[in-house]
Order: sequence, then structure tokens, then C-alpha cells
Amino acid sequence: MRKIVHIDMDAFYASVEQRDDPELRSKPVIVAWRGNRSVVCAASYEARRFGVRSAMPASQAERLCPGGVFVPPDFPRYVTASRMAMQIFKQYAESIEPLSLDEAYLDVTVNKVGLPTATRVAMAIRKQIREELHLTASAGVAPNKFLAKIASDWRKPDGLFVIQPETVNEFLPSLSIARLPGVGKVTERKLLEIGVRTVADLQGLDLAVLQDQFGRYGVRLYELARGIDDSEVVAHRPTKSISAEDTFQHDVSLAQTEPMIRHLAERVWVASRREARIARTVILKLKTSEFHILTRSHTPHLPPCSCEEMTNTALSLRDRVALSPQQRFRLVGVGLSNFQDLDSMPAQPLLFG
Repeated sequence: MRKIVHIDMDAFYASVEQRDDPELRSKPVIVAWRGNRSVVCAASYEARRFGVRSAMPASQAERLCPGGVFVPPDFPRYVTASRMAMQIFKQYAESIEPLSLDEAYLDVTVNKVGLPTATRVAMAIRKQIREELHLTASAGVAPNKFLAKIASDWRKPDGLFVIQPETVNEFLPSLSIARLPGVGKVTERKLLEIGVRTVADLQGLDLAVLQDQFGRYGVRLYELARGIDDSEVVAHRPTKSISAEDTFQHDVSLAQTEPMIRHLAERVWVASRREARIARTVILKLKTSEFHILTRSHTPHLPPCSCEEMTNTALSLRDRVALSPQQRFRLVGVGLSNFQDLDSMPAQPLLFG
């Protein structure tokens, strides 16, 4: 029987900003660049009460929360805080699987400090994060990763929830199907169409029915509905690339791709900041009106340290497209690749005690 802890830092980017600037504490902080094309990187719990969420357009967040305090992202500081949190995790567990800068799975079936239970480990980690980083973290403890992640969200913020092996069958049935990993809007809609709203409803379906409706994912749904998740905590699960692309309503010239490149670059940048590793290479993808695909990439000496720097690199890659000015394009994409571990990157100076 495994003992898994999932640690999730509370409103991480916004919490770092509030910690480092006392004037922001207790205020609705929205971490985002202002502008029609910007998206929210993070929102404090004060801002979330107004409906502000990450990945929401910044203009929408401003409408929902007129008194919100917009703070431009400072990702080097967030990386520094993440590194320190990961160092704390390493004091307690050998097997750690970072999911992003602000969350990770820990397998504490056998912990490094000799604490008698996984719950005690989670309590100790949360206490150390509060005392050393002056941040809060929520934790979930369960016999597998799937349940531990659900548990960490159960009493946010600054909460701890434990799902004991003997309580799994009691805990699961009332859950909404939307809480199951992999159930996005499309899958949820298909489940609702066949009358499945809760895990209890899902438990009532035969495996054959789920396989018929969802293919191989039907097996996964069948197992999750019964609390089965045999996936191990994997210390290294490297991201190869992150990208976003879009098709124009009408074919455009190379010069006219700039607004879309800027929009896509910000989407990719925000997504990349959730990673526990740093990307070195910027990629530009273009598809001509004749459906020919062109890609250009650049790996600078130092990785892009801001959205603006990444965007400028993506825009500069257009200069390497040697086609006629009359050429038209139907699609553009922006990506990041060549991810490296934080430990291999130059460290930021310590900004807090």
C-alpha cells in the first residue's frame, strides 16, 4: 500500500507577490500584464472571490474585479521560491514528481525522517514551508496519486485532507465526474448525455459500456471510479515542448502575423511557467496557403527570461522565412522546447529571509 502526498502551493505567484510586498496583503492581486491580449497568470484568493481565475483574459478579470491590483509576473522570483520548496520536499522523500513550479507528488511510503505516518510528513512539510518560505501550501494524503491530488484541493487554501484506504469507497461516490483526471469538457458532456453526473453513476456502468463509449480511456474511467490508480511517482517526467497555434479566418501576409504571434507567445509563456523546468529554444511554425509547413527555431545563450523576450525572439524568426512578399499564410504557431532542470540554470539571488 503506497502512501502518497500531493503538495500544492496556494495561489503561488500571487502569494509570492503578497509576501514580498506587505501593501499587497489582503488585497485582490491579479498577476498579469495589462492589455487586451494578456491572460491572468495567477489570482490571489481575494481576487478569486470575484470570479477571477488563471488563464482568463486580463480584460475580463478587470471587469470582474475593478478594484484588483494588477502585478506584472516576475518569474525568476517564482522559480527561486519553487526551488526552495523542492529542497524542503527532498528532506522528506526520495521519490518526488514535480508537476509544475507550485505542486508535486511525494511517495512517502518510506520517508527519510522516520515519521510514523504520511499525515505527519504532510504536516511537517507544510509547517516548514510556512516558517522558512513564509508561504502556505495545501496537502492531500492518500494511497495513490489520483486521490492525493483530489485531497489537496479539498480544504484549500492552507488545508490538509487525508483519504485513508478504508474510507475510499465512502469518499468517492458523491464526487462530481468533473473531478476525475482527464475528464474535460468534451468527456464530461458525453458522460452527462448518458446520465453520469457523479462517480456513483459511473460505478453503475459496466466496463464494456465505457469501452464502447470512450475506447481505452473507458478502462481508466472504470478504474478511477473505484479508486484504482497504480501509477508511480516518477522523479523525472520531462516535458519535451509546449506550443500553441491558430488558423487565420483569411490568409495573411507574413507581416500581418504579428498580432497572432504575440497572442500565442503569451499563451505559451504562461503555460511554460507552470512547468518545473525551463525552456531554452523558441520555435515559430507557419503554414502557407498551399499547406506547406515551415518551422524556424532559435536557442539563445540564456533562456528567455520574460514573455517579451520570448515574443521578440519568435517575431525575429520571421526574418528567416525567405519567401516572396506575396506569399500568404493560413496558420501560425509558437512553441518552446529543449527544457532543462532548474538545478542546471543560474540561480537567482535570495530575495527573502
